[in-house]
Amino acid sequence: MFKRAEKIGDIINKSKEVHIVTHIDADGITAGSIAYQTLNRLGKEYSIEFIKQLDKEILERLKNENHELVWFTDLGSSASTDCPEINKIITDHHACPDNSNLPFHLNPHLFGLDGGLELSGAGTTYLVSKIIDKKNKDLSSLAIVGACGDLQDRRFCKLTGVNRDILSDGEEIGVVHSKIDIRYFGRETRPVYKLLQYSSDPIIPGLAGRESACISFLQETGIKMQDGDNWRKWIDLSKDERRLIISNIAQLLLNKGFGYRSTSRIIGEVYILNQEKEGTEVHDAKEFATLLNATARYGKFEVGLKVCLGDRDKWIKKARNLLLGHRHNLVEGLQFAKEEGITKRDYLQFFHAGNGIRDTIIGIVANMLLNSREVSNDLPLVGFADKGDGEVKASARSTEELVEKGLDLSLAMKKAAGALNGVGGGHNIAAGATIPKGKEEDFLEILEREIKTQLSY
Repeated sequence: MFKRAEKIGDIINKSKEVHIVTHIDADGITAGSIAYQTLNRLGKEYSIEFIKQLDKEILERLKNENHELVWFTDLGSSASTDCPEINKIITDHHACPDNSNLPFHLNPHLFGLDGGLELSGAGTTYLVSKIIDKKNKDLSSLAIVGACGDLQDRRFCKLTGVNRDILSDGEEIGVVHSKIDIRYFGRETRPVYKLLQYSSDPIIPGLAGRESACISFLQETGIKMQDGDNWRKWIDLSKDERRLIISNIAQLLLNKGFGYRSTSRIIGEVYILNQEKEGTEVHDAKEFATLLNATARYGKFEVGLKVCLGDRDKWIKKARNLLLGHRHNLVEGLQFAKEEGITKRDYLQFFHAGNGIRDTIIGIVANMLLNSREVSNDLPLVGFADKGDGEVKASARSTEELVEKGLDLSLAMKKAAGALNGVGGGHNIAAGATIPKGKEEDFLEILEREIKTQLSY
């Protein structure tokens, strides 16, 4: 894999002009930013664009634009053998065809690694950047943000595989460090009661979704919630206060019948960006990733890019404003999906949001739903949203337990979409597809057959 990275580094070094094409999620933004910084430091001519998915129309446009070299980051694997007229390199981590093991294509799946767990798109791009110049090790922090944005720490409550090598690079030069702490989102920026209110993985029964119950829980635990007029955040608490809250949550879970496996997920590794200010969204890798998701998913590509490049004034203010809207849209999206209702079939469950949820966040909403107590987690969940132009976006999410039994959503979604002249792919636990509007029922039937076959029901 590192020899392949060297070959790609050589291709970049020999090129004068490079055009970066990357994805719109947190992993894609960080991957594109790593490529951007790498080319900038080399003194190359470069440009960048962010896209939802790589389709035939975009490939045709890129061919006509006649770039000297196109660098695909966090996407491109599915089209690695398409449009040979484009001189390209690919640093991706999504499932890829067997015939894509080509000199210009770097992907962990080609080397026996799991791209959904051991290396993200940002991480793959970072490997090339580091090989070009070891001074680029400072970009390891962005690769960690990308991995967390892709939930690669979810299965083991910590990053694994090549991600740990990247973490070691960051710790070695002091740009990032890991520590064991509570895993709930919002350690840096949310009042403690809000952190508990929005808890998931594991959900805290009796507290999740109930603000007043969370406040009462903290009062009964003896935790001072305010310092003057300011609500205290997790980072404001003493070690003893944190331990007390964690032990009380664990006891509550055990009393409610949660086993050791679920209860142990309360704590795990968290990743801190040392050069950022404590108490901000960019100090914690998970919160940084969420901030980025609030930018390019809404068409504000330059905002996420500028934040990754280090702007901590104008652009981060814009990102924070977008984040408020993003959170509002997620809350509304969750409510909309619940009101529309989840339809259960034999081998999957689904909801159709129509125009009620943006196609760029339907996957996030599906993931949040599957991790809630209101949706059964014994079946994969598919969410549909209209894209416009006669197309529908399908986002599928599964659980680790189903993946361990043999489910591969990437393969299933690719087959189902391909049968309808659509496109699909992703990871075994999370995948997406674009299909013609009106073909949803056909898609679900094909997808169900594939899931049934994979799980040998």
